[in-house]
Amino acid sequence: MQIKKEHRNLALSYIRQLNDVRFVGQVLFVVIVLLISWSGIKTIQTNYGLQKQISSLNHDNTLQRLQNDNLKLQNDYYNSNQYLELAARQNFGLAAPGEKMIVVPEVVALANTVDLPSSSKKDEAAARKPAYQRNFESWTNFFLHRQNSGN
Repeated sequence: MQIKKEHRNLALSYIRQLNDVRFVGQVLFVVIVLLISWSGIKTIQTNYGLQKQISSLNHDNTLQRLQNDNLKLQNDYYNSNQYLELAARQNFGLAAPGEKMIVVPEVVALANTVDLPSSSKKDEAAARKPAYQRNFESWTNFFLHRQNSGN
């Protein structure tokens, strides 16, 4: 029974608090502050997302501008006399006045080539080393003024 009385007293105290204008004003104030804070946070989050999009689009725009400039330079090169002369030599076998064209058979050209030396065991061992070890050895060789062994 005593628990029921305390429960009723507690409920009555809450009801009295709800009738108090100051308490209701404080609750409304807290609710309004929370709503304004939430709205501000959402606005900041939206602005951050839009700023990321603007940055990305500016980056893409700059990249496209550079590609366009590169294509303009390429077009200028293709319209130059130097390119036209090279293209005429390659594609049509033309030459400047007084030049003679020498055709070398493929067999003769390949007979006079030099074979590249095969990789040595030392190079294979160096290639198997981890990158951090090769980097450390390169720095050590640099500071000790040693000749770098191609690592």
